[in-house]
Amino acid sequence: MELPTRRWLLTRAALTAATIAAVPLGAAPAPAAGAAPATAATALPVVDMELVLLAAQLDPPKPDTGLTPGAKAHVLAVEQALNTKGLLAASAVDGHYGSSTVSAYAAWQRHLGYSGIDANGLPGVTSLTRLGETRYTVTRPVRAGSRTDEYGGRQVNTRTATMLAAADAILPWGVTLSQGSYTTEDPTSAGTHDGGGVVDISVAGLSTTQRWRLVLALRTIGFAAWLRTPEQGFPFHVHAVAVSDPELSAPAQRQVHDYYFGRNGLASHAPDDTPTAYRAPFTWWEKSQRA
Repeated sequence: MELPTRRWLLTRAALTAATIAAVPLGAAPAPAAGAAPATAATALPVVDMELVLLAAQLDPPKPDTGLTPGAKAHVLAVEQALNTKGLLAASAVDGHYGSSTVSAYAAWQRHLGYSGIDANGLPGVTSLTRLGETRYTVTRPVRAGSRTDEYGGRQVNTRTATMLAAADAILPWGVTLSQGSYTTEDPTSAGTHDGGGVVDISVAGLSTTQRWRLVLALRTIGFAAWLRTPEQGFPFHVHAVAVSDPELSAPAQRQVHDYYFGRNGLASHAPDDTPTAYRAPFTWWEKSQRA
């Protein structure tokens, strides 16, 4: 996973006078309110990591260059930095975090020495901060945490474990995982579990209503979640993807896109068959905790 390097820590220490200010959802990067007169440090805009991550999941599969609401200015700052590094063509600096931007960001991650899921094209706190040196500061960071955490004996990262505990607290029965993250043990998962943030949940012993209540609880706290059925080619279980986990595999990223647009997250991209009563507004963990 992305970890601070010595060089980054030294740079961060040199910038401790800078103010990293939280901004409202959808706001464009701007200097912190009430900041001291502009200097080389305080004049830097901020990039909202939550919004950049959201765009990185939602934009690439779009058939055009449609923008993710509220994210354009933040994505532009990242793209401009990638362009300066020689990794992204000027024609792709448009505020749309499309496939070209994903590839350019993955190249930046590899330049920093990352590989595998750490070079997936989704910003991590360290790589995003390093990219923004002298250009922007990062606000609302999203951290996956340790990859060696467990939930019910299944491997997940810290963020996912925290989210599952929150969903568990909503329900009068326990959440039991049948598959965790960072695993290729089930070939029918099509690579969705290869990275972080993705789990399968057992529904054994649950009634139909309880299964849908489980889906609703997961969606409420920031998972893209669906009930999988034999009609779809699966044994009954709930498949859940933690929206905006920075370590999502590419197939899992596309499932977040599907969920946002009301689809089923399968190869068919058919409409979501979740009953209306068990749907929830699109959200992610950090946003759900601010509500």
